Amino acid sequence: MIKEIRKIIRSSRGTYYISIPRELIKELKFKEKQKVIVKKRGKGILIEDWKK
Repeated sequence: MIKEIRKIIRSSRGTYYISIPRELIKELKFKEKQKVIVKKRGKGILIEDWKK
């Protein structure tokens, strides 16, 4: 995996965004508009697929 530094961006509505490398999205087989779960894990975050 390629290590890349990303910036956290804040929208005018107060929501925060982080861009994720395209290679990582393809490797995880995530799709556009896919629902995901975001959890706090220690000092980091965990992003995983949402299961119905």
